Amino acid sequence: MTNQGPTVGLFVTCLVDMMRPQVGFAAVKLLEDAGCEVCVPAGQTCCGQPAYNSGDTKGTVAVAETVLRAFGDVDYVVAPSGSCAGMIKEHYPRLFADDPVLGPKAEAIAGKTHELMSFLVDVLGVDKVDAEYDGTVTYHDSCSGLRELKVKAQPRKLLNSVAGLTLKELPGAEVCCGFGGTFCVKYPEISNKMVSDKTEDIAATGADTLLAGDLGCLMNMAGKLQREGKPVQVRHVAEVLAGMGSEPGIGEAPARMTEGHD
Repeated sequence: MTNQGPTVGLFVTCLVDMMRPQVGFAAVKLLEDAGCEVCVPAGQTCCGQPAYNSGDTKGTVAVAETVLRAFGDVDYVVAPSGSCAGMIKEHYPRLFADDPVLGPKAEAIAGKTHELMSFLVDVLGVDKVDAEYDGTVTYHDSCSGLRELKVKAQPRKLLNSVAGLTLKELPGAEVCCGFGGTFCVKYPEISNKMVSDKTEDIAATGADTLLAGDLGCLMNMAGKLQREGKPVQVRHVAEVLAGMGSEPGIGEAPARMTEGHD
């Protein structure tokens, strides 16, 4: 009888589900390659962060209760997003602090929730991946993953094991890209200036690919890079680590199904 690896519930995130499902597939591959049994609970929904940041506590609680039910039976909850993982891990305990029933459940789920890169390196001890990527990449540290969950060295450690990949550090890698969830909607002029500064720094590296661990940040930077005509592909770090870096980048047109098809 073989030892079965830990059961990991993949928290897919709203943006991955709706905008870039490939990130979810990459996360599953990385987790399975590391020996995990991966499930994707059908009952999962948004982590509640947009409502939480907007002051809608009642709405956040309703959404968070769904997450607590969906992931109650797994060994770990892993998200390819520092933002969503940070919401569950750091904010759920406070959200349910006064609830004698859901409070302990929130503490329990917080204790077993991890961002993908951190889980692979810090929990499972993964130090290399079997992947190739022919290009020079630069990496942006998304705010929630960096500041709430201390995700910084882990993705770089794994990227340095990718054959053919050259990692060039991004000036101001820890500076916000200006997305910030609802921030970019509330303060569009400030957000635009922040992402403009970020794309200048990205272009200055000479890298052909931009990577990060949060899809919201990646979509924000990809859109600005394309509007400015800067030829930089944008991908979630999990895609490259899983060997899925040959597909069109974020915001790029999908490959044609057949030649000559309009």
